[in-house]
Order: sequence, then C-alpha cells, then structure tokens
Amino acid sequence: MTLLSEILEYNKTFVDEKLYEQYTTTKFPDKKLVILTCMDTRLIELLHKATNMKNGDVKVVKNAGAILSHPFGSIMRSLLIAVYELQADEVYVIGHHDCGMSVLDGEKMLEKITERGIEKETLDIIKNSGIDLNKWLEGFDSVEDSVKHSVDMIRSHPLMADEVPVHGLVINPETGKLDLVVDGYKR
Repeated sequence: MTLLSEILEYNKTFVDEKLYEQYTTTKFPDKKLVILTCMDTRLIELLHKATNMKNGDVKVVKNAGAILSHPFGSIMRSLLIAVYELQADEVYVIGHHDCGMSVLDGEKMLEKITERGIEKETLDIIKNSGIDLNKWLEGFDSVEDSVKHSVDMIRSHPLMADEVPVHGLVINPETGKLDLVVDGYKR
C-alpha cells in the first residue's frame, strides 16, 4: 500500500465516522492572531500546546525557518490577508532552536539538487536570469536575528497597519519553552 492510499483510506473512515465534527470552527481566528512559524515537524502539535491554542484560535503561516525573505511574496500576502480579511489583530513570528535553516548551505543544497537529476543547464539558466541560488538557498546564523529581521520587515511594510503589534519569539522544539525576542506592544 502506498502512503497516498493509506491517507485516502484513513480519510474515508475519518469522514464516514464524522470525526471532523470536533474540529468544526469558522475561518476567523478566535484569538485574533496570525503566527508565522517554521514548517518543522516538531512544531505541528507542540507549538499549539505550548501557546494554549486549539483548532480555530489562530491563523498559521509556515515556511522553512519562519523567514520573511521578500516584502511582496506569498508569506507577506498571507499575513496581510489574515489582518485585513480574517480579523487577526496581532502577528507573531515564532522561530525555533535547532532549526534546519541554521545549518543550510546553498552549495551543498545545489549538489543535492543535481544529484536528484536537475540539469546543470537549468541551474545556469536560473543564474543567468539574475538569481543567486547560493544566497537564495542559504540559511541563517542566529534564529533570534532571523526572527528580528522578519518582525522588522512585517512591522515596516507599507501595507501593514501601525496599530498591529508584531511580536517575535523563539520556541525550544524539545520543551516548548518560549523566549521573547521582540515585544510588539513596545514599539
């Protein structure tokens, strides 16, 4: 049985037995906040438990490293939609210790990309289009600095309302302990 078959088989049972009913909520976050966090597997349930959040409480936007790298990319658009369309009144950027982005090396990743069959010609086309793949694929040295950078980008975005506090935190993926990096109430 493939993983896809396994998922679809379970999903049929989930729907048939109406197990979804316990998760019923609206599209608006009850606690009126949006979190930008990392896609790390350790945070899937831990982050919600460590912050006392349940289904329906919060909008969550995830990417590698909880990094906002472009002011007009899909991450920023999602945060703006959460604020203006989905009634989020606060933004939290929550990075984590032991993040894979803290050790990411662009050159090594490009080696893995070519090992998986991406042609050198494709990489050359991208490079000749003005994209520095090494820089685009590199990680960060300090999760705290990375969180501060994302908070600053969100806070200073020309479309983000001044009254929206933007907080920065770092979570320990083993214990759930949160460390405050930026208190968005203190501007």
